Amino acid sequence: MPAADRTAILDGGEGGDPRGHGDDVRAVPLRHPGRWVAAAVVLVVAVAVVSSLVTNERFQWDVVGQYFFSSAILSGLWTTLWLTAVSMSIAVVLGIVIALMRLSPNPVLKAGANFYTWFFRGTPLLVQLIFLFNISALYPVLTVGLPFGPQFFEIPANDILTPALVAIIGLSLNEAAYMAEIVRGGINSVDHGQTEAAQALGLRRSVIMRRVVLPQAIRVILPPTGNETISMLKYTSLISVIAMPELLYSAQVIYSRTYETIPLLMVASLWYLIVTSVLTLGQTYLERRTSRDRRTPETFLGGVLRRLRPHDTRVAAGRAHP
Repeated sequence: MPAADRTAILDGGEGGDPRGHGDDVRAVPLRHPGRWVAAAVVLVVAVAVVSSLVTNERFQWDVVGQYFFSSAILSGLWTTLWLTAVSMSIAVVLGIVIALMRLSPNPVLKAGANFYTWFFRGTPLLVQLIFLFNISALYPVLTVGLPFGPQFFEIPANDILTPALVAIIGLSLNEAAYMAEIVRGGINSVDHGQTEAAQALGLRRSVIMRRVVLPQAIRVILPPTGNETISMLKYTSLISVIAMPELLYSAQVIYSRTYETIPLLMVASLWYLIVTSVLTLGQTYLERRTSRDRRTPETFLGGVLRRLRPHDTRVAAGRAHP
């Protein structure tokens, strides 16, 4: 049937509705009863949870308020925050290095990076922390020197591997394996043609990675990095197994003395929720800032070229040293 005839029928023909009413055909909204049922279930569950939190006296909200700003809890919170910041910073730097190793054409570097990610992603973080904390059973004395050669100095393992250092090393090494995959995925998301164009213009490999690839890959890297930072905040609770006084361990010390287990766990949970919410807001802000950059790859590469210094290109170096 021709399109004009179909339009005429939908509009009611030349004289209006084909049934003779003269009214246009009206679209009826599609009904979604399943959505309303799901919304009703969610609403009922939410009301039940809120009612339980308010009416159940066993939560002991007065005890929660008593310990919420106590010095022991705030000290544990501060330990959790700086441990998250330090471990995540080290993990990001180490993850970038491991990602570049995996992308390297050198088979030794690639194999080493593959083994690192395989090992640390394949074993639980809790096992790694406990293993590091008891490493002195394998190596009572740590030495620095050349393999099969002279040793410069040695130090007992228990003197240097404090709970804080074990926590930083364990969290950083584990998180670096995941950050390496995130960075590698971000680098691979950048069109390889830009790398080839930069190479054709004489840019050095390190300059291409630092000023062309990574700045564009940050859009892909940033969201999962924010998620990993939030996860790192929660992973610090595992440090309680090595008796480091972070937030959860501080709450455990108090309720082991007062037997007020539930209120102290609520205190720790509320602080985790508050800090996680703040980190989520920061992550959203950074994602919006990076998404504002609407430059095309060609425009971006052109801007990089305008900001280059003479020693950033092999072409300039070749002209200076024929």
